[in-house]
Amino acid sequence: MIQATQALQGPLFTQYLWDRISEDVGFNSTKSQECNSSVPIDPTQKEVQTLVAHWNLYISLGGLSLGLLVVPFLGSWSDKAGRRPLLIFPSLGLALETMVYLIVMYMRLPVGYFLLGRMLSGLSGDFNCILASSFAYIADTSDKRSRTFRVAILEACVGLSGMLASIIGGKWMRAHGYINPCWLVLTARLTSALYSYLFVCESVRTDPAVRLFSTCHHKALWRLYSTGGVQSTGSSHKYKLWLYTLCFFVVVGVHSGCRELYVLFELSPPLCWGSELIGYGSAVLHLAYLSSLLGLKVMIRCLEESWVALLGLLSNIAGLLVFTAANTTSLMFTGYGLLLFFMTTTPVIRSKLSKLVDPLEQGALFASIACVETLCFMVGSSVFNSLFPATLHFMKGFPFLFGAIALLIPAFIICALKCLDQRHERQS
Repeated sequence: MIQATQALQGPLFTQYLWDRISEDVGFNSTKSQECNSSVPIDPTQKEVQTLVAHWNLYISLGGLSLGLLVVPFLGSWSDKAGRRPLLIFPSLGLALETMVYLIVMYMRLPVGYFLLGRMLSGLSGDFNCILASSFAYIADTSDKRSRTFRVAILEACVGLSGMLASIIGGKWMRAHGYINPCWLVLTARLTSALYSYLFVCESVRTDPAVRLFSTCHHKALWRLYSTGGVQSTGSSHKYKLWLYTLCFFVVVGVHSGCRELYVLFELSPPLCWGSELIGYGSAVLHLAYLSSLLGLKVMIRCLEESWVALLGLLSNIAGLLVFTAANTTSLMFTGYGLLLFFMTTTPVIRSKLSKLVDPLEQGALFASIACVETLCFMVGSSVFNSLFPATLHFMKGFPFLFGAIALLIPAFIICALKCLDQRHERQS
């Protein structure tokens, strides 16, 4: 449910920024005129594109930087305090964020006030804290054989909820504007917090004496990555932990950075999509979560997990390369179609990391992954939102080309680790 609100609010937020900033700078040209004429793009429109990208960057960094400080000790704290609090508190923080957004829209305050909402959400742990608790909950209640697929199921649920929200959001915004969908987001986030409080069962044995504000939570994360954890069998074990974490960082960084640009890329010429087409595009993107789950289910029966992750990277690279040159609606949807299995990579990496640590370290591990994910959003948002306006003058799709090249790094690391594992198996 929380992911559905993220998918519903994200594109609406970018479109609202576009409309508000267009009004502020006096850009009033109709999209049909811009797309059908051969006249060079209005410099005012380039200014709008640049300002929207920069405001997306500032507001994202405002929330994510605070989340980076909060998420690590919350995740480690959940090993003793339980997973349920990490489902409740961030949901309430996200609800406060939506309340601020509604106030800004109703009162037409300067867009800089959106930063306040993101900071409130960041202080509560933000969406990454909910993900960390959810994946730790899966690790608590599954064995190693079924863990990869169960992690993939959770990610598929995230994608399906996002797909439905995208379809609803695009049509709803076109018919009723921005306010009503935001009220739905607020209601859903409050409902999620209430549901977690009333119906979610605890998966770990809680310690009433554990303190929230304690340095021991950060120390647990440090021990995990400095020694490799309780199950460490030597330096190679620790290096695997670091290398898989690096793979996760690059993959999620590219995902998050590109996702922030899709709407901006589609709003501007030569595509000039409206809210309904943007909703359909976002829905097709989220549909890849389901196709990735089904593909993962089939592929893990005949392929080792590392090769499944590599196929996911290949799908991702192919889609981004098409986006690089996408200048028609059909080509843009072709790119979305090539992302058919792009979400098979992250559940495999999460599962491999989870299997490297002790059951009593799952909370600390997924806290560190959530922390890395926050860094991914910060770095991805900074890099891609900076690249887009900087490269508009020579190649509008350059950020997607950059993302495709960056994905070669985790592909090489996964191949290398797989070859080393095979060598060790032959030697033993």
